[in-house]
Amino acid sequence: MTFHKAIAAVLMTAALAGCAQTEGQQRAGTGALIGGAGGALVGQAIGGNTKSTVIGAASGALLGAVVGSATTPQPQRRGEQMCRYQDRDGRIYTAPCDDRYYNGDY
Repeated sequence: MTFHKAIAAVLMTAALAGCAQTEGQQRAGTGALIGGAGGALVGQAIGGNTKSTVIGAASGALLGAVVGSATTPQPQRRGEQMCRYQDRDGRIYTAPCDDRYYNGDY
């Protein structure tokens, strides 16, 4: 019975991963699927029973989702990056970057 629950959990995770909208959600869902499969294999290899397979799948899915979400590249929007400037008197100040930064002409 536990094996059927594990299969149902994997299928539900796959279905939810297909519904993800943002890149971060897609990467987290994919990471959960890959981590869950890898964790199930490792759990089965170490413990050799259903309980360790389910524990391995759950912990692998959690780790995979965290890693997939954390490795999502963040878009760089104009005005969010801060640059250091020096005025005529030599004082250094921080302000939003201008077009020279985004064009590579700094």
